[in-house]
Amino acid sequence: MAVTRRTLMTMALLAAPRVALACPVCFGQNDSPLAIAMNQGILMMLGVVVLVLGAFATFFVVLIRRANRAAEAMSQADAQQSAGAADYAMGEGTAQC
Repeated sequence: MAVTRRTLMTMALLAAPRVALACPVCFGQNDSPLAIAMNQGILMMLGVVVLVLGAFATFFVVLIRRANRAAEAMSQADAQQSAGAADYAMGEGTAQC
């Protein structure tokens, strides 16, 4: 059964004209609607890839900026805390241990 099916498929493919097997792009008609649609599909897929990579890069830029702002805020808070502690230690009437 499988051998018969394979033989019939082989004969059908060999009997079919080559023009029927080739798409217009492969056959040489570059200005056909199929070729235009295929080119637009390729450009759309490239556009999606560019958008996804751009969003990925933007996400990391936002993370880096947030980390830098958080580090700056922490250093300012540490500076204010140490300045406040120095003022408190130097104030009048405080007990020094």
